Amino acid sequence: MATEEVRQPAVAGQFYEGTREGLLRQIEGCYEHRLGPGKLPEINEEGPRKIMGLISPHAGYPYSGATAARGFFELARDGRPKVAVVIGPNHGYGFGSAVQTQGAWSTPLGNVPVAAEVAQAIAGALPFLNIGARAFSGEHSLEVQLPFLQHLYGNTVPFVPIMMAQQTLEEQSFARAEGIGRAVAAALEGRDAVMIASTDMTHYQPPQVALEQDSLLTERIVALDPEGLIRERRARDISMCGVGPVAAMLVAAKLLGATSAEKLGYSTSGDVVPGPQVVGYLSAKVLR
Repeated sequence: MATEEVRQPAVAGQFYEGTREGLLRQIEGCYEHRLGPGKLPEINEEGPRKIMGLISPHAGYPYSGATAARGFFELARDGRPKVAVVIGPNHGYGFGSAVQTQGAWSTPLGNVPVAAEVAQAIAGALPFLNIGARAFSGEHSLEVQLPFLQHLYGNTVPFVPIMMAQQTLEEQSFARAEGIGRAVAAALEGRDAVMIASTDMTHYQPPQVALEQDSLLTERIVALDPEGLIRERRARDISMCGVGPVAAMLVAAKLLGATSAEKLGYSTSGDVVPGPQVVGYLSAKVLR
């Protein structure tokens, strides 16, 4: 495998521990945390595989890791997917929207292979996407999901990284999310897959404002209403950074037969470090 095909970690040692041993301990601490599920996950190899999608936060593990662990705990109980698609926002690294179609992503837990066949099908349907590992070089929103998957399944579940450019409120529409969602659904038809939409919720607002705003957005998510989610976020100018990835995942899940969604946990940075302004974190699952 060519070196340039392996995307190197950008936030190891910052958003999460930079060594294998330290990272494994940190992830276990997320599961056992008071804001997490409270115990370590166990993979149910005979699980029903009803989880089609997860919504997972992407802040540093000390802040959002316990809430993220709630989703991965449920995924472990549900079985072992054959492939994962991780969709996250671009926080401003200059490459717009992108997909990697070959190679792997590296973390302190090893290299996760890219699911090339699925990724190439998505890239073929979406010609506006930039291609290759370099497009993701500084972005953290997808990277922080991988150690949780690796902790559960090792490097046996290949994945597809998809990054969506954040749009201005004027440009933000349902059309882009719908297009990506349709392409993902077509590529995953007939496959045992999980889609992980990476997002944080309200940013830098008083705790009560964050809770109220994020409750409104969560209602749209649980209702499997991606268009309503984008509309609500835009109308209220809520600073949810991954609204496009979440909407795209919901579109794909509905096309693939999703029937319900469930909130698993919600917290804010203020639950870890109290302060006058907080960032909100949501964990949720979408079920077939």
